[in-house]
Amino acid sequence: MDFYIVIPAHNEASSIGLTLDSLVNQTLLPKQIVVVNDNSTDKTQDIVEAYSAKHPWITLINSKSSNEHLPGSKIVNAFYKGYDILDDNYDVICKFDADLIFPNNYLEKLAFHFNNEDQLGMASGFCYIEKNGDWVLENLTRKDHIRGALKAYRKACFHKIGKLKRSMGWDTVDELLAKYYGWSILTDESLHVRHLKPTGSGYNKASKYLQGEAMYKMRYGFVITLISALKLAIKKQQFGLFKDYMAGYFKAKKEKALHLVSEEEGKFIREIRWKGIKKRF
Repeated sequence: MDFYIVIPAHNEASSIGLTLDSLVNQTLLPKQIVVVNDNSTDKTQDIVEAYSAKHPWITLINSKSSNEHLPGSKIVNAFYKGYDILDDNYDVICKFDADLIFPNNYLEKLAFHFNNEDQLGMASGFCYIEKNGDWVLENLTRKDHIRGALKAYRKACFHKIGKLKRSMGWDTVDELLAKYYGWSILTDESLHVRHLKPTGSGYNKASKYLQGEAMYKMRYGFVITLISALKLAIKKQQFGLFKDYMAGYFKAKKEKALHLVSEEEGKFIREIRWKGIKKRF
């Protein structure tokens, strides 16, 4: 099974070498890795060039965008700059962050899962962060959700969902659309991936409004947005975020921001969300 990997990287000199080292030592090597050096001002480029000199299947692309550390469109735009230079001869396309250390059997285990289930559209392991000298689960979302840091898509699923949306919420809507089109999603608890920078640690105030905007764009509606925003704020133990998320939702609604999904897809998404909410209660 052929894996292609795209890694957006902005000022990741402290971690990109560790990420690439874990990938070049996989028991199942990827066929292609493209690192998109997105406006870095540190030694990211030099480190990636050293790896590409040793491994011809690693490619560096230098890209210019903003210096803002924002989730959503910035990282997806960087992903596409790498994806667009690749051919179509892959079985699985991965979007990985530049601050991850993968166990050496990571790709081999994903290949096993994809090979054993024809309708498996997406698969991943779990992110672990360091706390007080121990590596613990980065418990921000449900265990059946694949984190944006380590997405892996079967090619047919990737194309069916329309690839990645250039918006905050892309890493949630992709799964919802995959389910809409009949694909399954798998998370393997045996695959522990070390996440060197906790999610959102560098995001600015503006990025926090984007979460609520994404809920509007996914057609959650007010009540599901309210519940989701409260749950996420509690999960992150930052209750002020609830206000930010709701402000982002109402701002997007007032401005009539473009939705990421059709009305029919939105109805399906709301049904899934309500099922999940009722199950918890």
